Amino acid sequence: MTMKRIAVLDDWQGIAADACDWSAPAAQAELVFFREAFSDLDAAVAELVDFDAVVAMRERTAFGPALLDRLPRLRLLSFTGARNAAVDIGACTERGILVCHTTGSPPTHGTAELALGLMLAAARQLPLGDAEIRGGRFQENLPLGIELSGLTLGVIGLGKLGSRMAHYGNALGMQVIAWSPNLTDERAIAAGATCVEKAELLARADAITVHLVLSERSRNTLTAADIAAIRPGAILVNTSRAGLIDQPALLAAVHAGRLVAALDVFNTEPLPAGDPWRKAPNTVLSPHLGYVTAGNMQALYRESAANLDAWLKGAPIRTLNTV
Repeated sequence: MTMKRIAVLDDWQGIAADACDWSAPAAQAELVFFREAFSDLDAAVAELVDFDAVVAMRERTAFGPALLDRLPRLRLLSFTGARNAAVDIGACTERGILVCHTTGSPPTHGTAELALGLMLAAARQLPLGDAEIRGGRFQENLPLGIELSGLTLGVIGLGKLGSRMAHYGNALGMQVIAWSPNLTDERAIAAGATCVEKAELLARADAITVHLVLSERSRNTLTAADIAAIRPGAILVNTSRAGLIDQPALLAAVHAGRLVAALDVFNTEPLPAGDPWRKAPNTVLSPHLGYVTAGNMQALYRESAANLDAWLKGAPIRTLNTV
């Protein structure tokens, strides 16, 4: 009997093999870890065509009909997290591919903490200061930073992460205002914020942080007109999804010096060599690190290994479809 082959994808930091104990599935199948993102559809097919199962990191490699149709051997797709917009579950079901997931992770504040870090780094020009010191200079080319205490923080999306950011804003002595399509005064008050209309938030906030789930309804929540309405000199933090914001308008705003963008998420990840964000001024950039913490990644891979073990033993767990 031919041993099954399992691909663990998009291990960009090279941590997957040591993040958990893979011995149970490894005793029953061959595990192959992939560090590099696939350059295109053909590259993904060439690498994955001989695999029976795939562990996908959430929303990195997309699995839609175009790819699935060319992977006839694939029978299990396990992804990390509770949901994954990059996986077409209906298309998997039609092709007899079982889909399972992890429970998400233990409760974590990692993304909110990164959003806070990006906001502070943008306010005090920390990446530029670091570059200046490493270049043999000290304060020669640094613009003055700003104190956040007493300024206004606008939170777009006041769920778990947005509420945590509201808490951080209050701790810094900021006035916290919030908006989302269904936000109520009561929910805002409970999070330590004041509910306002979107237009008021854009006009008043000295720093804006975005914490919405991307969907067809929420896509381009911040339109080009909204970007133009943001208070000049404001900091815009996005650790959610790039599709929530009109990217060409945001790029034009940072080039014009109207805004500072502190971003953890991009439309194409990893950023291609010629991506305009790589050379954009007035930015602080991080490579989608919001949920990438030691504890979180260990939990995600540990549950992924358990998913593989259960499937290999014929009793799959945490399934999202029936085949």
